[in-house]
Amino acid sequence: MKFLFSIFCCFNITALKAQELFVYSEPASNMATKSIGIRANNYLMRETATGNYSHSFAPEIMLGASKKLMLHGEAFFGYDISRFNFDGASFYAKYRFYSADEVHSHFRMAAYGKIASSDNPVTQPAIDLAGRNSGAEAGIVATKLMYKIAVSAGGSFVHAWDNSGNNKFVLGRGSRNAFNYNLSFGKLFLPKIYKTYRQVNLNGMLEGLGQTNAGTGRSFIDLAPSIQLIFFSRMRLDMGYRFPVLNSLSREQDRGFLLRLEYNFFNAYK
Repeated sequence: MKFLFSIFCCFNITALKAQELFVYSEPASNMATKSIGIRANNYLMRETATGNYSHSFAPEIMLGASKKLMLHGEAFFGYDISRFNFDGASFYAKYRFYSADEVHSHFRMAAYGKIASSDNPVTQPAIDLAGRNSGAEAGIVATKLMYKIAVSAGGSFVHAWDNSGNNKFVLGRGSRNAFNYNLSFGKLFLPKIYKTYRQVNLNGMLEGLGQTNAGTGRSFIDLAPSIQLIFFSRMRLDMGYRFPVLNSLSREQDRGFLLRLEYNFFNAYK
């Protein structure tokens, strides 16, 4: 029986393929070909001005278009008093252009791009394409998996434009550009010995996430520890907490919790 034993993964037992999965960032690997994934992303973030926590919701759909191409579509909703308001949407594509696979390890590289639209007022110097800013992002990510350890690093260039409606980018032309970067570590804790796809996987991760504004030179760097449970090789539960360790680039929300539910349909279409 030959297959790549991967951590941070949902196993496609038909194709005998695997992938590592991180909570706050995307690795260089893609989801299985002809698969469809749905996510419910819930964020409970602290407002820096008041110290109160606010809830936002981001449903997401993912498509394994081929073994090298993966597509995401996501919508953003913010909770306002008694209901969720639509804040915007984004489209993400990732293309894996390099892969070196061995029995218990692999190294992969991918390029990705994202476009986002938002109708919120622009109120913070940090550029956020998850419901706060309209703009585009292009980057590259590399991921190394070896036995029960995964390491992933990536960097990207981000450009913000005016939000829809009358919500202009009022923070200066030079502040429209930024650089994002991340470094992520993960380890498989359970099962100790893989016997069947019905076993629950328990993964622990620590991710560093940052941004530097090209115009001002100000930056933030966050740490995000998380745990991940995978059930029946197709259903996933992520729980994480993100907080700043460097915070000269101000944000309206700088720390908080993430709870994500995900389900994957393998061989979903011909």
